[in-house]
Amino acid sequence: MSSTRDVEAPQAPTVPLVAPGSSASDKGDPAAHIHYPAFQRTIPVIHTKPPKKRRSCCCRFFCWTFSLLLLLILVIGLIAGTLYLVFQPKLPKFSIDSLQITKFNLTSNSSLSATFNVTITAKNPNKKVGVYYEGGSHISVWYTGTNLCQGSLPKFYQGHRNTTVLNVLLSGQTDDGSTLLTSLQQQQQQTGTIPLSLRVNQPVRIKLGKLKLMKVKFRVRCRLDIDSLSVNNAITIRNSSCKFRFRL
Repeated sequence: MSSTRDVEAPQAPTVPLVAPGSSASDKGDPAAHIHYPAFQRTIPVIHTKPPKKRRSCCCRFFCWTFSLLLLLILVIGLIAGTLYLVFQPKLPKFSIDSLQITKFNLTSNSSLSATFNVTITAKNPNKKVGVYYEGGSHISVWYTGTNLCQGSLPKFYQGHRNTTVLNVLLSGQTDDGSTLLTSLQQQQQQTGTIPLSLRVNQPVRIKLGKLKLMKVKFRVRCRLDIDSLSVNNAITIRNSSCKFRFRL
């Protein structure tokens, strides 16, 4: 019995439609078309500081100058403090012991001529400090703003804890002497005393141990209350006080 083949009947495929290992999709395997981003190394971002502003030359000059001045002041203060602790300096002391008038009269041109002899005691109370009294001093006697006479102190050295008595001669002339003499007489009659002022300007050099410092000036202001201005008579000093200070 021969079999008849139906050509229109569906027939089993003899060759696979898709080769093994190939994608079942016409567009191929979807996994093969996935693109992964390339690996990149991350670098931390460093934020740089803004550049500093440079100070001007003038500002730096003033800063250096101020720093040097401050350092100099500190050094001087340290040296002065050390010297003070080591030598313990004290101001000299002055006192007016006596006053003698050898001349006090009117001249032919109506000026008042005066000559005073003043005894001054100068004391140096320091144990380690000496005082050189240099030349160029000036001492004067005043009455209510009028200079009666003037002179100078002698040049000498005063050692440690030394007391020196000085006899100083002062002389001078004052214009309009008659008016001044009348004022002095009225002052004596009203109060019984005549106020005088003695002024001393003296350049000195201080000696600390063996070190001789630079020259400075001291000023002495003494107030005197005397009983009269009689010539060649004993004059009583009823009150006397002196103030002392240094000047550079």
